[in-house]
Formats: sequence, structure tokens, C-alpha cells
Amino acid sequence: MVFDLELLESLYRQFNRREHVHPDPLEFLYAYPDVRDREIAGLVASSLAYGNVRQILNSVGFVLKQLTSSPRSFLQEATFADLKKRLDGFKHRWHTGDDLSALLTGIKSIIEEHGSLESCFSAGVQKKEDDLTGALAFFVNQLIAHAPSMKQNLLPRPENGSACKRLWMYLRWMIRSDDVDPGGWSRFSPSQLLIPLDTHMFRVARMFRMTRRDQANLKTAQEVTRKFKKIIPEDPVRYDFVLTRPGIWKKKGLLSINHQSWRPE
Repeated sequence: MVFDLELLESLYRQFNRREHVHPDPLEFLYAYPDVRDREIAGLVASSLAYGNVRQILNSVGFVLKQLTSSPRSFLQEATFADLKKRLDGFKHRWHTGDDLSALLTGIKSIIEEHGSLESCFSAGVQKKEDDLTGALAFFVNQLIAHAPSMKQNLLPRPENGSACKRLWMYLRWMIRSDDVDPGGWSRFSPSQLLIPLDTHMFRVARMFRMTRRDQANLKTAQEVTRKFKKIIPEDPVRYDFVLTRPGIWKKKGLLSINHQSWRPE
């Protein structure tokens, strides 16, 4: 089986719509019209996007509720002690309220230093790279440096060879802009994104002969992205949403994939 542009565009036109987003942590971002709030909410939502989908939505919803309607304004005034108190008893699989408090304190410090998460990410861009892997590595290392008590697997590092699915998903949300992805980061191009490669997209890619690799790692994500770039160079992750929605594939009679859980990548 091989993908062609007509099939992909048909799926995109029919199913790349906001009514198909639920259940997905992306849906929380629509509540934040200000990009400086959205970039914080998106990083929280993507960081917790592993495990049972119901648990993901409950966990993301709980944390974002603590940050009020304006996460940026809240963090400007909040201390680590404030966050620990609000998130006391929180647990999402193996990550705790202390981990989220550390992450949010790191986000606060990054914003104080760079002005925004987007500005911090932009500071790591390497001009000779075709994609944003180097900038992502810089961004993650900056956050980890400002949140030393956080379990580091909450934010995987690209330099360790991880596909970093949750982080590329976050970048897709923030850089692309259409009926599904809200966008808001204007300094980058969708052409610089990598496919958020989880086990489900990996299965799709292998089924459609986009890779023969046996691991869903960074090299595989880069290979699959190159294949999509041959189809649509300016926006290789355009079809990520519609290719990873089980209801869409089942309705089309093409493929059935169990999406009850996301693994941290």
C-alpha cells in the first residue's frame, strides 16, 4: 500500500476538523486566545500526553485549572511553594505534583529570561539544520536546567535518540495553524517540523512502506518526515492528525488502530 496525495487530501478535507479532536489533549488549547497563555498550556498538555486517554484529559484539566484562565499571569506571581500546594497529591502515572511544580517553575524562569517560550525556542535554532531538532534540544535542556528536581523523562531529550513524540506534537500545535492546530508561534515554518512518531503513526508508516526500521526513534521520525516532504514539502506533518485518529480510519475502512493510550516518547 502506498499513500498518494489524493487520498491524503481527501482525508484532510473530511476529517481535519475541530469536531473530531475529542478526546485529545489538544482540545484544551482552544480555551487560550492569547498565544503566551497557549504556549504554556500546550507544553503542560503535551507533557502529560501519555497513558490512558481518560487519565490524560483528567490530569491535564486538573493542572490547567490550577493555573487559572491565564497561565502566564498566574506564573508571574506564583512561587514553587504555591505550585506545590496547589498540586499536592497530583499524580499522573509516574509523575507527581512535584514534577509539574518543577516544570512550571522552569517555564516561569524561562519566560523571565527570554520573554516567552517561543523566544527561548528561537534562541536555539541552528541555521544549517533542515528541521528544528537542534532548537528542540536547546529548548529541553534550558527547561531541565531551570527545573533540576523534575523527573527528566517528563521532557525527553532529542540528543538521546528519542522520537520525542510529545514534544513534536507540541510544536505541531504551536507552529501549524488550521481548523485543528491553533498555532501562534510565527517565527518558524511547518516545513521544519518532524512527524510526532508514536507507536500508532509508526504502524501506519510501516504499513504504507514509508520506513522499514523496527524502532520508533528519532531516525525513523526523520525518515518518515522525508517521505511526507516528497508529497508536501512545505508542510510534512499536515496529515498527522487525520492519520492518527482511529475513528476516521475505521470509518474509511482502511485501518483500525487502538488509541486508548499514548506512550511517553
